[in-house]
Amino acid sequence: MTVLTSRPMIHRTTFAALVVGASLTSACAGSQAPPPSAPGAVTTTAVAGKPANAPAGGAVMPSPPATPAPRPPLEAARIAAATGGKPETTDNVVKVSFPREERVDIAGFTKVPAFMGLTSWAGFVPGEKPGVEAMVMGDIVLLEDEVNAAMSAALDNGVEVTALHNHFFFDKPHVYFMHIGGEGSVEQLGKGVKAMLDAQHAIRQKSAQVAASFGGAPTSGPSKIDAAKLDAVFGVKGQAKDGMYKATMGRKTHATCGCTVGKAMGVNTWAAFAGTEESAVVDGDFAVAESELQPVLKALRGGGINVVAIHSHMTGESPRILFLHYWGQGKAADLGVTVKRALDLTAWDGQTPSI
Repeated sequence: MTVLTSRPMIHRTTFAALVVGASLTSACAGSQAPPPSAPGAVTTTAVAGKPANAPAGGAVMPSPPATPAPRPPLEAARIAAATGGKPETTDNVVKVSFPREERVDIAGFTKVPAFMGLTSWAGFVPGEKPGVEAMVMGDIVLLEDEVNAAMSAALDNGVEVTALHNHFFFDKPHVYFMHIGGEGSVEQLGKGVKAMLDAQHAIRQKSAQVAASFGGAPTSGPSKIDAAKLDAVFGVKGQAKDGMYKATMGRKTHATCGCTVGKAMGVNTWAAFAGTEESAVVDGDFAVAESELQPVLKALRGGGINVVAIHSHMTGESPRILFLHYWGQGKAADLGVTVKRALDLTAWDGQTPSI
């Protein structure tokens, strides 16, 4: 192929003749010449192994950075020592499993084996952040009266609780699943997992029979809650009905439609009280941002309030809101203070959380 390079002083007629001659020469050689370059331009030719649209001068565009090789699995023996479980390593995950052997009947299926979904587990992988050795995720199978003891054990030992819900209907006894996560050292995370399992075992060693209540049942007579006292605790005007009291604190998020949804659409934290000043119950729902979940759980459990569910109510909202449901028993004033302490860790109605 003949390549033409423009000259500063070449006459236009001469240049045209040269182009025609170059085209004829290329045609006779059985190849097609590229279009001529304009005067003053630099002509490049394709080189085998390089794209035809490579930058001028033959420069090669930089390749994207190579994906780093995955870090080797964590040491299985350390995870076994920290958790007390037998480890198995698959796809870079070191996993320990703990089958539940208690009798559980589900929808007429008697004594469901652990293989059918009644096995607690925790999986460990190398951490990705600087200074973080490991990340853990898992699912802990708990009977109804074991949930809050296991939750406190996790929170007290550096393991996060990320969801709490049921997997079955018509199960006897009722079974709940607590999902966990966290980052840290193998020993710290393993200690947290073991603490949860130890708390669960302690409940069952104390009684093979699952408890029928939280204990200390409140008075069953008419409710006589002092609404004014709780208004002062929450700093809002609550609702009173038949001696009961309810305070509702909203917050806002954006649904997938772009609509703003808030208090009246169910994006709210609420607390309802019944009983008497000395023997009351409180139940309700917290609407929390993802970053608020762990502090709120710690505040509620620290005040002796039981958490009974953690899950989402929406999909695609921004910011994402999680919901946790709770039940507490005790003096009305003490319950109100605990709920308000947790509430202040959230951004409700534009309030800045104190975390």
